[in-house]
Amino acid sequence: MAAELWRVAGVLAAALVVGAAVGHVLLALWLATLAYLGAHLWSLARVRRWLADGRGIYPPPAWGLWDELLELIFRLRQRSRSRKRRLAGLLERFRDAAAAMPDAAVVLRDTGEIEWLNEAAARLLGLRAPQDFGRRIHNLVRHPAFVRYLEGGEWAEPVEIPSPVDDAVQLSVQLIVYGDNQRLLIARDVTRLKKLEAMRRDFVANVSHELRTPVTVLVGYLEALEEDETCARRWSRPLALMREQAARMRRIVDDLLMLSRLETEDAAHRPRLREAVDVPALLARIVAEARALSGPRRHRISLDAEQGLGLLGNESELASAFSNLVVNAVQYTPEGGEIRVRWWHDAAGAHLAVSDTGIGIAPEHIPRLTERFYRVDVARSRATGGTGLGLAIVKHVLARHEATLSVESVQGQGSTFRCDFPPERIARPDAAGDGRRGAGGG
Repeated sequence: MAAELWRVAGVLAAALVVGAAVGHVLLALWLATLAYLGAHLWSLARVRRWLADGRGIYPPPAWGLWDELLELIFRLRQRSRSRKRRLAGLLERFRDAAAAMPDAAVVLRDTGEIEWLNEAAARLLGLRAPQDFGRRIHNLVRHPAFVRYLEGGEWAEPVEIPSPVDDAVQLSVQLIVYGDNQRLLIARDVTRLKKLEAMRRDFVANVSHELRTPVTVLVGYLEALEEDETCARRWSRPLALMREQAARMRRIVDDLLMLSRLETEDAAHRPRLREAVDVPALLARIVAEARALSGPRRHRISLDAEQGLGLLGNESELASAFSNLVVNAVQYTPEGGEIRVRWWHDAAGAHLAVSDTGIGIAPEHIPRLTERFYRVDVARSRATGGTGLGLAIVKHVLARHEATLSVESVQGQGSTFRCDFPPERIARPDAAGDGRRGAGGG
């Protein structure tokens, strides 16, 4: 800018000298100003043409300040071109990586129109590029579960559907929201995993069935030996230990068979899950059995059940789930401890809470409690005859009844296991809402 001011001063000084020499100072200054402005307009026109054309790499020659300005613009354009090249390279590498993915990837607008897809999307979902660009995914993949998933708005978990191209291929589909409300649809082929899971279930079921007969035979012979007075006197301790372990093996086999049944039954063959179950009466029986199990440990077991509040479901499955929770509370609560069983309903649905003053559970164990054979204290579980399958059964039963399990626990103070059932599962709820009746203490 300083150089330009010096140029202006130089032009005016030259005009004054020339004007004074010819005797027309004002005319010389006017002509010098016109020439200065004309030079700037000429440079401005060249700059505009260069910027508008966009094809020239190097700037045209210009005069004065415009030459410096063109140099700055040239450097900015060079940096911009360099960034564009890098971004184009990154985009190309991203597209190549996405195209090479074994999982289908589809970029969608917030209204469901397809913007881009990779080769796997054509193979797994039957989509075509670029023919399907701009078309709504709902109109191309029409499986009812997939449409409900897209329209439901709950995309934290994937949905499983058969491939539109091949019904034998199972897909796990999930929608991910990113950026400015953009959506990425990922579809993964889980056919092999499903087959492996089915093989595992069949293996467990077959092994459990095969074990049931020899365990039954073993238990029968042990009972016969215990009835023999000579054997009972001489081998009482070994026979008792064998009978205890045989009984534990039978419980494991029974639990494995039940888990297998819960996992393998489909909608066509599973028992009816819409029968009215008298939950207060069911809980009364379970609490009575728990008091008998407690025996000399003298646990204080109480039941607070809202009378007239039932569930639509399968009674034997619910009995197994509720019994597992109450029996666990008895097994892991020290002598003389308190166990509270509560059954009630509110606007959110029906709820069962089993609370105890037992040993509690460390926070790092809680997420894994429903894994099969997972035990917080292996030695204690074996001592109490636990199989490590009870909470896995609870989880499956609740899932089949559209319910959830939550756990709150403090080490050394006790635990609360809570089952929450949706309102549509309630049968014959007490309209007054005050029909609770305590069932006494232990």
